[in-house]
Amino acid sequence: MADKTVKKPIKITETVLRDAHQSLIATRMPTEEMLPIIEKMDKVGYHSVECWGGATFDASLRFLHEDPWERLRKLRAGFKNTKLQMLFRGQNILGYSPYSDDVVEYFVQKSIANGIDIIRIFDCLNDLRNLKTAVKAANKEKGHAQIALSYTLGDSYTIDYWVDLAKRIEDLGADSICIKDMAGLLLPYKAVELVGALKEAVDIPIQLHSHYTSGEASMTYMKAVEAGVDVIDTAMSPFALGTSQPATEVMVEAFRGTPYDSGLDLKLLCEIADYFRPYREKCLKDGLMNPKNLGVNIKTLQYQVPGGMLSNLTSQLAKMGQEDKFYQVLEEVPRVRKDFGEPPLVTPSSQIVGTQAVMNVISVSNGGQRYDMVPQQSKDLLCGKYGKTVKPFNKEVQKKCIGDAKVIDYRPADDLEPSLPKYEKEVAQWKQQDEDVLTYALFPQVAVDFFKYRQAQQTGVDPAAGDKKDKAYPV
Repeated sequence: MADKTVKKPIKITETVLRDAHQSLIATRMPTEEMLPIIEKMDKVGYHSVECWGGATFDASLRFLHEDPWERLRKLRAGFKNTKLQMLFRGQNILGYSPYSDDVVEYFVQKSIANGIDIIRIFDCLNDLRNLKTAVKAANKEKGHAQIALSYTLGDSYTIDYWVDLAKRIEDLGADSICIKDMAGLLLPYKAVELVGALKEAVDIPIQLHSHYTSGEASMTYMKAVEAGVDVIDTAMSPFALGTSQPATEVMVEAFRGTPYDSGLDLKLLCEIADYFRPYREKCLKDGLMNPKNLGVNIKTLQYQVPGGMLSNLTSQLAKMGQEDKFYQVLEEVPRVRKDFGEPPLVTPSSQIVGTQAVMNVISVSNGGQRYDMVPQQSKDLLCGKYGKTVKPFNKEVQKKCIGDAKVIDYRPADDLEPSLPKYEKEVAQWKQQDEDVLTYALFPQVAVDFFKYRQAQQTGVDPAAGDKKDKAYPV
């Protein structure tokens, strides 16, 4: 445990512009809501502001009809003194399946060129083979490469497992490590043990990211800070708690007057919170913020369902008219997870396991059996196309889902030919900036729809296309 007589101010990464609204309102905060408060946020003295990556890229295009690259440039222009941070899904970039190395390298290059300072890179299976290309690219571009441990529970996930992973991460060239506790599973005294072990094992900084879903995160943060963690992720109070992060103002005040005092100005933080509060009320009134995602759910420790996955499940079931199956699906999630090699539940493994759980519950309720309906992503996972899981797959389930299909044991991206030239050719008629090829590479159909919308807005040729802004609840 850290020496309490030595001053070690805790650093704060603010998540209100990315993970907080991804977890509570399915990533629907438009850029126009962010820009007016940036000047004040820039004065706080945050370690960084997480404002890009994760689901923001997809949601900006698909639902808000915004160019995510333009959002990043506007944020960069406003944050003159603060480092900007993004979440990056390793070889999957910001999508849901692996991309070729040339696309990964170019995306990292353009992210840093457009204003990102810190790239938090993770893999849903903690398969470091899927992180090498992104880390190397971030190092080359002089960006800060942070690798995240996708934290989860299970027989295989021991302290020795995490320490070994952390050592390999440091050897890979990471500038820092993040304990990414996406479902709020890390308990306070487990955090003391884990942070203590990691601080002894590696020389690079350790950051902690957790969600309040299980009600433990604020206490976990306190114990982790005492144990020597360097940075914690928090969200402004109107978009904190529930499936989001602990509140920034609360954590700042909790350490006031201690050796861990952040030194951040509470009055300034309260002014920022006041700015976001009316938008929170609007989201509640419009149904964009679901009260189910605001409370404490201690059963999270059983289900291991992260915040973003919870909001997606509620909306997925609502769209299917199956909201009454919510708790049945939550109980099915750990069973599917076990069948699928006990992966951490984080994008895209959370979506794969969650969707399969929904399919299983619906199949059984209609008189069928589990795994009667198997989406392609489930099949790909069981074929090794996302990487190696910590435990073997359930052989019977694997056989039922993929039959005699080939199962690979090497890095999935090794099968992928360089693809940038192909995307450049396909996007040529729509391209207005270099970054458009990356937008297209990640989400081809969504990108083309956006490019058509953008063209209509610029030319006025098709006014009907300009009326597609989606303000509805997420799908």
